[in-house]
Amino acid sequence: MRDAYHEELDALTDRLVEMTRLVRSAISRATTALLDADLQLAEQVISRDEEVNALYSGIEGSIFDLMARQQPVAVDLRLVITALRMGADLERMGDLAVHVAKVARLRHPDSAIPAEIRSTIIEMGQIAENLVTKAGGCIASRDVEVALELEQDDDAMDRLHRRLFRTILSKDWSHGVEPAIDITLIGRYYERYADHAVSVARDVVYLVTGTRPE
Repeated sequence: MRDAYHEELDALTDRLVEMTRLVRSAISRATTALLDADLQLAEQVISRDEEVNALYSGIEGSIFDLMARQQPVAVDLRLVITALRMGADLERMGDLAVHVAKVARLRHPDSAIPAEIRSTIIEMGQIAENLVTKAGGCIASRDVEVALELEQDDDAMDRLHRRLFRTILSKDWSHGVEPAIDITLIGRYYERYADHAVSVARDVVYLVTGTRPE
């Protein structure tokens, strides 16, 4: 029979996986709100971020309690350390989804996304969802091989980020300064979202192997 201590460690993993589900839903809904100028959906993303924050707060509390009562060592110590780091990354991913939703809210009833970059934003949203889905799977399975794949998956997000800059800096850009600023911020939010997912994957590698990927 598993003792209460190991059940608490398992619960940390379960909470982290649940956080990945929440922030995946958040970025998906934020992308839709952005593209469709959907104010109600944007407000949902913003208000539901409290669920992500509450989960992270619970993870923090559990970790501090475990450290004080159990003084974990070896793999267990790596688990609580990486759980704290991964929780912080996931909480930030939720914040970034909120930032995307706030741009949608700010520009309502208009869409913040000009027609010529809609396809790029759609791709960025899809990659963000794929990355966090993979990250959640890695946390649950501790699959190092899949965790390492996220580095390459993130390259696609970086390419799209650069594409956005080329578009807004092109002589053909006709939408003015304010939309260009919006697009610059939005691109940064997606790019940072992806970076945090990669950071989660790196922590999975550290948890399993004791070393961090270069």
